[in-house]
Amino acid sequence: MEGALTARDKVGVQDFVLLDAYTSETAFLDNLRKRFSENLIYTYIGTLLVSVNPYQELGIYTVSQMELYQGVNFFELPPHVYAIADNAYRMMCSELNNHFILISGESGAGKTEASKKILQYFAVTCPMTESLQIARDRLLLSNPVLEAFGNAKTLRNDNSSRFGKYMDIQFDFKGVPVGGHIISYLIEKSRVVYQNQGERNFHIFYQLLEGGEEELLAYLGLERDHQLYKYLSQNLFGIIASVLHLGNICFEENQQGCATIPDTHEIKWIAKLLGVHPWVLLEALTHRKIEAKTEEVICPLTPELSAYARDAMAKAVYGRTFTWLVNKINSSLVNKDFTGKTVIGLLDIYGFEVFDKNGFEQFCINYCNEKLQQLLIERTLKAEQAEYEMEGIEWEPIQYFNNKIICDLVEERHKGIISILDEECIRPGPATDLSFLERLEEKVGKHAHFQTRKLAGPKSRKRIGWMEFRLFHYAGEVTYCTKGFLEKNNDLLYRHLKEVLCRSRNRILKECFLVAELENRRRPPTVGTQFKNSLSSLLEILISKEPSYIRCIKPNERKEPNKFDDFLVRHQVKYLGLMEHLRVRRAGFAYRRKYEHFLQRTKIFIRFPRTLFATEDAFEFSKHQLVARIQGTYKGCLERRAYLRKRQAAITLEAHWRGALARKEAEKRKWAVQIIRKFIKGFINRNKPLCPDNEEFIVFVRKNYILNLRDHVPKNLLDKCWLKPPGILANASELLRKMCTRNLVRRYCRGITAERKAMMQQKVVTSEIFRDKKDGYAESLNQPFANSRIDEGDISPKVLQLISSEKIQYGVPVIKYDRKGFKTRQRQLILTQKAAYVVELAKIKQKIEYSMLQGVSTSSLRDGILVLHVSREDNKHKGDAVLWCEHVFEAVTKLVMLVQKENIVTVVQGSLQFYISPGKEGTIVFDTGPGEQIYKDKNGHLTVVSVRTKS
Repeated sequence: MEGALTARDKVGVQDFVLLDAYTSETAFLDNLRKRFSENLIYTYIGTLLVSVNPYQELGIYTVSQMELYQGVNFFELPPHVYAIADNAYRMMCSELNNHFILISGESGAGKTEASKKILQYFAVTCPMTESLQIARDRLLLSNPVLEAFGNAKTLRNDNSSRFGKYMDIQFDFKGVPVGGHIISYLIEKSRVVYQNQGERNFHIFYQLLEGGEEELLAYLGLERDHQLYKYLSQNLFGIIASVLHLGNICFEENQQGCATIPDTHEIKWIAKLLGVHPWVLLEALTHRKIEAKTEEVICPLTPELSAYARDAMAKAVYGRTFTWLVNKINSSLVNKDFTGKTVIGLLDIYGFEVFDKNGFEQFCINYCNEKLQQLLIERTLKAEQAEYEMEGIEWEPIQYFNNKIICDLVEERHKGIISILDEECIRPGPATDLSFLERLEEKVGKHAHFQTRKLAGPKSRKRIGWMEFRLFHYAGEVTYCTKGFLEKNNDLLYRHLKEVLCRSRNRILKECFLVAELENRRRPPTVGTQFKNSLSSLLEILISKEPSYIRCIKPNERKEPNKFDDFLVRHQVKYLGLMEHLRVRRAGFAYRRKYEHFLQRTKIFIRFPRTLFATEDAFEFSKHQLVARIQGTYKGCLERRAYLRKRQAAITLEAHWRGALARKEAEKRKWAVQIIRKFIKGFINRNKPLCPDNEEFIVFVRKNYILNLRDHVPKNLLDKCWLKPPGILANASELLRKMCTRNLVRRYCRGITAERKAMMQQKVVTSEIFRDKKDGYAESLNQPFANSRIDEGDISPKVLQLISSEKIQYGVPVIKYDRKGFKTRQRQLILTQKAAYVVELAKIKQKIEYSMLQGVSTSSLRDGILVLHVSREDNKHKGDAVLWCEHVFEAVTKLVMLVQKENIVTVVQGSLQFYISPGKEGTIVFDTGPGEQIYKDKNGHLTVVSVRTKS
């Protein structure tokens, strides 16, 4: 509770019971708005928690917040969902009884998030052992699984729960969560086959299409675009995929007016995924089996009835699969220890729904809310009456029973409507939604809270359609459209289709559709009857437990933070019954506090909030003055005592400390003198053999040298510097130098890649051929060899085709000199595994097989001339090839390594002879000059002039 009136004026009161104008709905909303504007989303009505969805992260759900509320009195801290959870947990542990927390509110108000926060609180704050962490994790992880299969996007909420969920969390006698159990209510199966404009199907369909791997989608026969599946506009995924395929089945009418399926593509996929025969499934979707006493008759269906059968099958498959999933989760949460346990139940149920068009689902949901509101009022009145009787206070809140009376009347009316609906579904003869409405007018037309267009007065008649009826709930009037009531209540799956599903080979479907069902000839109960029975079971569970309540409110329709829509919130306050609950609380004494907290007596009861606030404010004002005076006197006394103790302690400590420092200094000087003497003696005897006189000095010198050497070790093989050692360490220093050199060599060798090794091997061959023989060799050492100087794309495809049987090892551009006239020609020299080719564009001008290669000649000068000498005995060759190559060292080396003949290269000086044709030779003269040039001289020789080498 806020400590000052100014704070209360700004943020409102944290308990509506403390409002002066508690009967004013405007004051109620004003207090709610004040707190919401300050990001205070929680407010109490006694022990009931009102929660307003903030649509933003407020940072109030941290572990430190959980620890803050753990084990604290309910009203000691500001309202919070953790306070509700902690109070239920502590009451369960201390009184060893069962509790439940009822969370209600309309779609998008934050019910599911509130239940998640409670689960997280228990997971963090409850005592835990390693063996029980699995149960805790499974409880937490069950939420996203159930949300995927049971939640969908609606007009009001992107993650709306389309089923009711009651979860029991089981605790042992130590308060440790040991297991759990989940019950689901009224999964909205009709959403599988139909969604309103702007809404979507269940999340799992979109998650499968968007998140499934390509292989999984291909196996399921699906494509990633969800718009391809009409219901949306291995295994569990196989069943989900089969539902998608069902939606794409189209029916056409034949000449007899019967349904046919022209495209059986989807049928084959469904049959594969569900493990049934395609033709059996096809017949079951287009025919109906009618059983007489002694025989069975197969009747064809119209396209409309076939579409109904298809949708009924999709709903049945999805609904039963959801039930199977809940059962599987329960089997993983079950605790096999049968010792006594207590439980806390979480009921996350659909809130009261009022849409522009309300159907069968809203009728069931609002019936459920009527029952829960009735339970809330009964339990609240009962708890209030019991406490006043225990305290001996007279209390008669008769004027606040009106809401309970309305709930009782509405419950009676709901039961009557469901009974009439069931009668219409099973009676012989044609039954329609209109005949159902007429029966309602006949049976319950006189009820005060029931209206139709026919029964309504002149003013309200225009607002009720011909196919609609209106009920007056505790939260206000709701108009329901009867279209689809009978079909949704029947939810009938033809026996022919049920036979197909019961005989499925799919492991999950076998558990969902038992063969034993086929033996039961009785009509299955309607959806309304099933829901009414399950609701009765739920109420029996809740009545046996101690309740806590959370009412969730949606502040605006657009899910925007910091926006408070008064009209929308007023509507929710009304149908959640918050004003009635507040009136019940204020019918007696609104504020109670035990005498231990107020003058150490039993409870004090205060009727009016103004009295409480005045008392609290007066106490706060006086308390600070009294406490300040007492604190001042007491602190002064404590400080004087502490000062005297500290002063005496400081004097004693200083005396001892000075003595200790003096003794330490004397010891240090004595030690220093001894060390200096030892080192002087060691220096004098440093050249003698190791003895006690020089041992420490030599150890110091050795250590100092090693430490200095660490920072002066050569970094590579070319670094020849080495730290000069003292005389006594000369041998050791030499050994260390050799070890260092070996290590550098080893590191260098290990760093050589295979490619570089191959290049170095080529360089070795180049050295053997040209070292000290040809000018320019030294400069070529730093130039790396290439794998080839011609890309394969630069070689004519025709040439590649001609030499396709041989792998190209090397290629380089060259200039060829004609043997007659020495004209220059641009050529490519291509080396393969077997031969050398001189290529001109798309032609092979000369092929020289390595076996016929007699030798290779180059000059000793810097020119790039090389001559390939061929065998003169082979008439196929045109003569020796005279070439000029920019990369002569590289080309000759590659050729030598491919030919694999010894002494094949000749480095000539002056001139060389080359073979032109039988009996005819040519001459190449090598000379030096100021510039490079190649020309034919007047003697008919080819003269090659190179630049003079600098001496």
